[in-house]
Amino acid sequence: MCGIYGYFDRSGAALPDATLAQMDRLLTHRGPDDSGHVRFSHGAIGNRRLSIIDIEGGHQPMTAAEGKVSVVQNGEIFNFVELAEMLRRDGIALRTRSDTEVLLALYLRDGVDFVRHLNGMFAIAVHDGRGDRPVLHLYRDRMGVKPLYVHDDGTRLTFASEIKPIFATGVRPVANREALHHFLVLNYVPPPLTAFDGIRHVPPGGRLSISPTGMVEDRWWRLADIQPQPMKLADASAELLALLDDAVRIRLRADVPFGAFLSGGIDSSTVTGLMAMHMSRPVDTFSIGFEDQRFDETRHAHAVSQRFGTNHRHEIVSPRMLGRWPDVLHHLEQPHGDVSFMPTLRVAELAAAETKMVLTGDGSDELFAGYDKYLNFFGPSATFGDDATFARTYTDSALTLFPETTLDADLYASGAAKAVAGLSTHDLIAGHLADVPQFDHLTRALYLDALLLLPGNNLVKPDRMGMAVSLEARTPFLDYRVVELAFRMKAELKLSEGRTKHILKHTVRPLLGSALTDRSKQMFTVPVGEWLKQDLAGHAREMLLSDQFNDRGLFQPDTVRLLLESHIQGSRNNTREVRALMALEHWHRLFIDADADTDV
Repeated sequence: MCGIYGYFDRSGAALPDATLAQMDRLLTHRGPDDSGHVRFSHGAIGNRRLSIIDIEGGHQPMTAAEGKVSVVQNGEIFNFVELAEMLRRDGIALRTRSDTEVLLALYLRDGVDFVRHLNGMFAIAVHDGRGDRPVLHLYRDRMGVKPLYVHDDGTRLTFASEIKPIFATGVRPVANREALHHFLVLNYVPPPLTAFDGIRHVPPGGRLSISPTGMVEDRWWRLADIQPQPMKLADASAELLALLDDAVRIRLRADVPFGAFLSGGIDSSTVTGLMAMHMSRPVDTFSIGFEDQRFDETRHAHAVSQRFGTNHRHEIVSPRMLGRWPDVLHHLEQPHGDVSFMPTLRVAELAAAETKMVLTGDGSDELFAGYDKYLNFFGPSATFGDDATFARTYTDSALTLFPETTLDADLYASGAAKAVAGLSTHDLIAGHLADVPQFDHLTRALYLDALLLLPGNNLVKPDRMGMAVSLEARTPFLDYRVVELAFRMKAELKLSEGRTKHILKHTVRPLLGSALTDRSKQMFTVPVGEWLKQDLAGHAREMLLSDQFNDRGLFQPDTVRLLLESHIQGSRNNTREVRALMALEHWHRLFIDADADTDV
């Protein structure tokens, strides 16, 4: 696990050493163990390293071809052992046990398509100075587990694992109104947009190739290319168990202490149980709980710990943790209405005190229909109409925080409404759904969440909160083999008889037992709605009723006041709306209001 950064200047102009050093420094938390960079005729690539595999031999960048080819990566290649053996059989000698050297050797052997061999989570930069013109290739893993941001002004393309290093090159933080409009509708910024003008994500499965004459962008893997297949429950379950077991096995490859996040839900429990089967020592597990029993899963996590004999550590958190909201948003760099980032940061801190790497259960809900929204929308009596009707109805009923009609009529101030006139989150969603006509309606909804919600919000959580404390998080459910199997399945294997995750529960019931497998799902979230009525009411008023908030000219003050006060008084539950507006205000204060000459 690392952070990468660099640039390609088509004119050949060089960034100063001090700027590269600043980009490096801003990623120290992602890689406190080592750093390095290499310059070339049109730019540079660099790395901050969190040493997990081959502690002594894995320094980056790695170079070959008399220094003309260099590679850096953020992430891990989980099948690097098998790939190294394949290379040796082909007569290619390797000097280290590092997965990064495997990347370099594969690129030299196979060229730009080397990435297709990889099973991992990664963002990779390869500079190739051979031939008539230099080229920089940027790659992102299939599901977007690892982040990769770019800014291109037409002359210089800058990239990094986080956004702040891009600001270090002189790019100014300017709010992207389109992205913030979609944030208010969806509760997160949908990629490839970011909240900043001119800065975007490389898409999952994406590749950029930058040269002095321009840039070519394509996708080396697409979720939309998967075709459904008829499957029997027994056959699909057997294949799923085998793939999950192997996904966990290869993610245990590490030369440092490691453990698991354990909430007590079916996903993290499955990962913990499979880890226990492959390990000769007890699994170290970590969890967070709440005093409010409606939100607390501590007892379930303890039950899993007892079943598999783990060394378990947990902590109960209080409303005071919301004081860390600015710290969390500093690491997120974009507004997120999901406040479970805060307990995730705390459980990452617990784990980082003992380990350098954890496995998590992230991704299962989006593969196997684990959320109640799927059950509520795709019930046995559901009707969907044509594709346009389905897209609009599903967006409005299952995805929307602030409906676009409400934003335009009641919430936006007049100037803000004019600035986003013509934008439509409905059209954005409909466009993505139109890419997968081969899927049934439920699988289209899962596709949408895998494409947008996972890389835009849910995978940001373990990456950013783990990296904030130099902790690597690995996600076995997002092994590409498991993902491809899940999207080949039809809806009836995922939702059946009023049950979510039908195939997964059938598969892991022998491992977990019925009590753990069949209990009701409990969302990992913070009881912030209650806290905002009591301990944090004053803080909420300071954030949303202040002159600083109103002077932005984004929202109608009377509407915001009514929304907040009706929640505090208990006449309406506006938890999600209030926390989204507070997240947006925190973000503005941290990034947009900051002096452009200071570190943001």
